[in-house]
Amino acid sequence: MTTNRPLRRALVSVYHKEGIEVLAQAFIQAGTEVVSTGSTAAKLKELGVQVTEVSQVTGFPECLDGRVKTLDPHIHAGILADMTNPDHAQQLESFGIKPFDLVVVNLYPFADTVRSGADNAAIIEKIDIGGPSMVRGAAKNSATVAIVTDPADYALVAGRIAGGTGFSLDERRWLAGKAFAHTAAYDATINEWTSAHWPKPASIEDNSEGADAMEEAKLKQFPQTYTRSWDRAHVLRYGENPHQDAALYLDPLNTRGFANAEQLGGKPMSYNNYVDADAAWRAVWDFAPQIAVAVVKHNNPCGLAVAATAAEAHRKAHACDPMSAYGGVIATNSTVTLDMAQSVRPIFTEVIVAPDYEPEALALLQEKKKNLRILKVAEPPKSKLQFRQIDGGLLVQSTDLIDATGDMPDAWKLVAGEAADEQTLKELEFAWRAVRCVKSNAILIADDMATVGIGMGQVNRVDSANLAVERANTLDEGRNRTQGAVAASDAFFPFADGAQILIDAGVKAIVQPGGSIRDEEVFEAARKANVTMYVTGTRHFFH
Repeated sequence: MTTNRPLRRALVSVYHKEGIEVLAQAFIQAGTEVVSTGSTAAKLKELGVQVTEVSQVTGFPECLDGRVKTLDPHIHAGILADMTNPDHAQQLESFGIKPFDLVVVNLYPFADTVRSGADNAAIIEKIDIGGPSMVRGAAKNSATVAIVTDPADYALVAGRIAGGTGFSLDERRWLAGKAFAHTAAYDATINEWTSAHWPKPASIEDNSEGADAMEEAKLKQFPQTYTRSWDRAHVLRYGENPHQDAALYLDPLNTRGFANAEQLGGKPMSYNNYVDADAAWRAVWDFAPQIAVAVVKHNNPCGLAVAATAAEAHRKAHACDPMSAYGGVIATNSTVTLDMAQSVRPIFTEVIVAPDYEPEALALLQEKKKNLRILKVAEPPKSKLQFRQIDGGLLVQSTDLIDATGDMPDAWKLVAGEAADEQTLKELEFAWRAVRCVKSNAILIADDMATVGIGMGQVNRVDSANLAVERANTLDEGRNRTQGAVAASDAFFPFADGAQILIDAGVKAIVQPGGSIRDEEVFEAARKANVTMYVTGTRHFFH
């Protein structure tokens, strides 16, 4: 027994009219009875469709500036009546209501209105009420109604109208699933906006007994139910590895973040390109307003530097580890100048990302490096939350920024050696900011406001210290780059051995969080060598 139902009567109410011509032609040829609203009805009539206005069905005019059009039993009973149920069919007949076989709806452009910078009143008017009600009603009643929310399905619908077959139950259920996804995403976007713009007022008393101010702040940041929506931008060639599938999704309310980067040249971005470039982009903004350049490979910096010009910062960052920079990602928080582009030109680089490019610099990169992915990003990173999926759940945390009290040198505690002079303190602050973006366990050695040795991602701090020293003193033709340099550790030294490796290598100052039960042993090792050591009381693990 077939479950197909011909599409003889349709309700059409769409804000976006693109592609509606294909439906109009099918309606005309099949003689479909079409009920429609306002501007949709006008458009269909313009295309030659014979249309019955919703107000003719409801016996009530559209009112309240269009807020009320379809919210009427004559419409919703026609949508929700399950025509396989004899009682529903009998009730419709007794009320003089005709059922719908097809509902075609798309919703007011809420996200577009937010992105346009409109005021609150205009945004609120684009919170659709009647549209989602029709969509959800038709989707619930997939037993007998086909719901279409995606213009990409118009050609499919037109074919089923022309063929007289309509859709099977399985097909209607598939369409209903798409419709529920559509309204869920729509409401999630509204929720994202209201969460940011309509916070809980101070006049509302909290019912959570015993919650202190800090706990209350956390509860506000992490709602009971976390609701967000992302829109698919495009499917990527593959994921982290060729056998993995991947896609890029965008926050519908953010059009200026890194994910929305304008690509000015090169091959399409890959999954790994996005991960590495995002890490590099975030790293350079830790140093603003200073000009900074980061070279990143496999989500870890292999070079970071600040300088008076972007070109000089790049040369210093590249010099840290030229071997690892091969095939890496370069980011700067400054305009890419012609001088910097000439510095980048001879180096095989996957991606370069910057807020802007001098015309001559862009022309050089586009002409001489055809495969280089050139990204322009409108604004610095602004994400205040980070997400990590685990099996069956989602971890959410506030973004690790250089914003803790212990991140400022004037809050550091001197525990060994003499107080650093002004330049050494600047070097230490640079090292401390740079180590934040290195995978833990992280040890970073810096000199002249640039990294010279980085030990990252090791399972103990001794290995990271050894790696940082080895890279510092073997990658630049064997030149000793640790003597007189400074070092930073992203977390405390559990024993003195890790710090001792840096001391023996000749660093003159170390900054680290402190907090180990063996802190005094670590401090004493620095004191014996007359090495300056500061503790911050803040750590920056990056897993």
